[in-house]
Amino acid sequence: MLNPILTEEECTLLRSLFDDADTIVCVCHTNPDGDALGSLLGMGELLWNMGKEPLLVVPDQWPDYLQWLPNSEKLVRYDKRRDYVDTVLKIADLVICLDFNVLSRTDAMEEALKASPAKKVLIDHHLGPEVDTVLTVSRPEMSSTCEVVFRIVWQMGFYDKLGKHFAGPIYCGMMTDTGGFTFNSTDPDIFFIISQLLTKRINKDKMYRLVYHNFSEHRLRMVGYVLYERMVVDEKRHAAYYTLTREDMKKFHFVKGDAEGLVNMPLQIKGLKLSISLREDSERDNTIWVSLRSVDDFPCNEMAARFFNGGGHLNASGGRVYGTMDDAVRTVEEALKAFEDKLK
Repeated sequence: MLNPILTEEECTLLRSLFDDADTIVCVCHTNPDGDALGSLLGMGELLWNMGKEPLLVVPDQWPDYLQWLPNSEKLVRYDKRRDYVDTVLKIADLVICLDFNVLSRTDAMEEALKASPAKKVLIDHHLGPEVDTVLTVSRPEMSSTCEVVFRIVWQMGFYDKLGKHFAGPIYCGMMTDTGGFTFNSTDPDIFFIISQLLTKRINKDKMYRLVYHNFSEHRLRMVGYVLYERMVVDEKRHAAYYTLTREDMKKFHFVKGDAEGLVNMPLQIKGLKLSISLREDSERDNTIWVSLRSVDDFPCNEMAARFFNGGGHLNASGGRVYGTMDDAVRTVEEALKAFEDKLK
């Protein structure tokens, strides 16, 4: 059995917030991944089961490889329906923030969320939550926000009432945030949760294929190109980085999600401790998106915070560089030098 994630007081408060709210908005972070969408759809399924009609908002487009998620057609994109979402936020009773620790991670939604008079609940697994809430459920030690959502639903006694439309997105989020349960997934409770999700008759093998084996020929050729032409390996510092420019993306007919998992591939090199991805923003000039992945105890989050205007987890973090790709490469070189002792 699972230990409670909420105190009795928190559990009572959350239930009353759900019961009392007429207008509920659930929102995840920009560039939503499997955990963001999984926790958003999982929370939506809970609220629908309770007789509520929540508005589920994503700041922008989500990847093609997650389009299959059940109820994803009910998601509302803020970048497409900004006026409508802003209007709802002005009258909302409750806003549930999922899979982010600061409002800036919602990008263009940040000001509307700040201005909303609604009570806010934060459910997340990132370090350092900074959102003004009536209830913050932050568990950085857990594998994913989807795990946190599952534990809340389990503790509140709703799990038996929910089906595969809850279990599928939750499993997907846990799977993607652990790289198919290959990192950040040594807690035995995770596998108890999986066993319970499987009772809802989800097809975990098919979900794996839909996420990890569901790309275009162009994407596969792009991966080969990046690893052969763009990857730089620093053997001395046991690190690697690569660049992905707009020109590269155009050449390989890039769609959102095509870079997913690519940053993990250099870590297959024997002895490598750190991999860094540098990708030009497809729309904004002078913005380079940075992803960092590491093994063992190398602190990606510290490097991301210090050099890349970002943060995250010990072995998986992100950020951005404002400037050209050359600026980003120079910043990477500075970061590798600064963390040289920890990389050896």
